[in-house]
Amino acid sequence: MRTNVGSGDRGMTSLLSGERVPKASPRIEACGEVDELSSVLGALAAALPGGQDDRRREIEAVQGQLLNIGARLATTPGSPTSARLRDVGVEQTRALEEAVASMEAALPPLQSFILPGGHPSAAWAHVARTVCRRAERRIVALAASGPDGFLEGTLSYLNRLSTYLFVLARLCNKANGIADITWKG
Repeated sequence: MRTNVGSGDRGMTSLLSGERVPKASPRIEACGEVDELSSVLGALAAALPGGQDDRRREIEAVQGQLLNIGARLATTPGSPTSARLRDVGVEQTRALEEAVASMEAALPPLQSFILPGGHPSAAWAHVARTVCRRAERRIVALAASGPDGFLEGTLSYLNRLSTYLFVLARLCNKANGIADITWKG
C-alpha cells in the first residue's frame, strides 16, 4: 500500500472509493474517531499486565473490526468498492457480549458509580471507552446525513464495545489488586 503524501495539503482527502471530500466532512470525522479508537486500544493492549493474553487477543480482534468499519466509513455507499467490504455482523457483537459476561462473572456486582482510574491498564480502558462513545456519536451524526445500511450493525457493535471496555477497566483493576474508585457524590 502506497502512502499518498502531500495530496491532502489543501483540506481535501480521498475516500477508499476514490472520491475527494473535505477533511472536515462527517464521513472523515467518523473515520478519524475510529482510527483514534484503534490507536488507544493499542495503548491499552500494551498496558495490560502479563497473563492477559486472552484480553490482548480480544483487543486485536476489535482493532481488526475497526479497520473493517473504517474502510466502510471511507467508502461511498453503493460504490463498486463498497460491495467488496465486510460489515460488522451479529457474530462480532455477540463475541463482545460473551466477553463481557465472562469478565463480569469474575467481578463483584457494581454497587455505585466509579471514577475512571486505578491501574494504568484500567485508565487506558476508560480512555478507550470514551473515545469509543465519541466514535459512536460521530457515526450517528453521519447516519443522520444520509442512508448507510451498514451503520446499524456498526452502532450496535460500538455500543457493546464501550460496555466491554468499561468492564475490562474493572477487571484490570481487580487483576492488579486495585479497588475501583467509587464516586462519593
